[in-house]
Amino acid sequence: MKIMDSLSKDFPFTVEAADGAARAGVLQTPHGAVETPCFMPVGTRATVKTLSPRDLSEAGAGMILANAYHLYFRPGAGIVAAAGGLHRFMGWDGPILTDSGGFQVFSLGDTARVTGGGVGFRSLYDGSGHFFTPEAATKLQEELGADVIMCFDECVPAGAERAYLEESVRRTAEWAGRCQAAHSRDDQLLMGIIQGGVDLELRRQSVELTLELDFGGYAIGGLSVGEERPRTLEAMEFTASLLPAGKPRYFMGLGDPEGLVDAIAAGIDMFDCVLPTRAARNGRAYTSAGRLNLRNAVFARDRGPLDPGCDCYACRTFSRAYLRHLVTQKEILGLQLLSLHNVTFLLNLAQQARAAIKNGRFHSFRDREF
Repeated sequence: MKIMDSLSKDFPFTVEAADGAARAGVLQTPHGAVETPCFMPVGTRATVKTLSPRDLSEAGAGMILANAYHLYFRPGAGIVAAAGGLHRFMGWDGPILTDSGGFQVFSLGDTARVTGGGVGFRSLYDGSGHFFTPEAATKLQEELGADVIMCFDECVPAGAERAYLEESVRRTAEWAGRCQAAHSRDDQLLMGIIQGGVDLELRRQSVELTLELDFGGYAIGGLSVGEERPRTLEAMEFTASLLPAGKPRYFMGLGDPEGLVDAIAAGIDMFDCVLPTRAARNGRAYTSAGRLNLRNAVFARDRGPLDPGCDCYACRTFSRAYLRHLVTQKEILGLQLLSLHNVTFLLNLAQQARAAIKNGRFHSFRDREF
């Protein structure tokens, strides 16, 4: 099975195989091909915490994510652009996606002031006042130079009143049109974002409004922000079923193993999350036997590998006892090794799911893993 929608000369996306709603595809970018399903490690400030670009490349990362909001403040988009763009600035020659900063702006809560024109807010760094518009967010990402960039949207927290959700859906669609009009680089893929909380009718409305703009790909936003997991999955599955088959689909902010497999089953192609490195900083590891807390005394004399089924450097080289020692003594090496393992685990999980889809065995793979 092959479905192809020519987005532009630089960004063709091909669905090579499908098993139910799950799909295996390839997205071509100016910095290389991205095999999907794809987990994207998050390099918020142009670095994935404790991991070098070489670590990420050896672990099999196909694309990484950086945060436009944080880079706007430190070091500034002008400095990144003068260095030749994000790829040269951070020494990563593979594809990069930048988010628009929308989630970060709206996470500031009461300090953010939303108008039809954009959002006023105070800097997380020094309290200075700033105003983001869809046009400014788009130009910021153009200056940073990522391969894939995102529309500026309004991310509404869980529990928001339906009237406000309705307004945010309309505003997000209006802003998407403004982002599209401002977008001038044909070597960047601009993706639209679907909002609507867990309200399925509003999700449908958001899809219809956004599809009218005919973006090269679509992201499901506004989930994983406090909703109950079953309702998140329902909204995700429903929304994915409405999106075009020939364009990439991205679920924003998903990075636990179970959630990733659920999203792949729903037909999602791309994912990102800070969870793997955040869990590592708290001494926790993803493994084929479940999550492990390396602070637990039970691992003090455990000479086995972190995960016998993993071939990352941490698992090949060190025992659980040694890793626990590093964690309890707050050694930086412990953070680095657990981060490497957790990121590798999710990258491998996505690749295993891809292989299962191509072999027509995804559902048995899902049942076996979870």
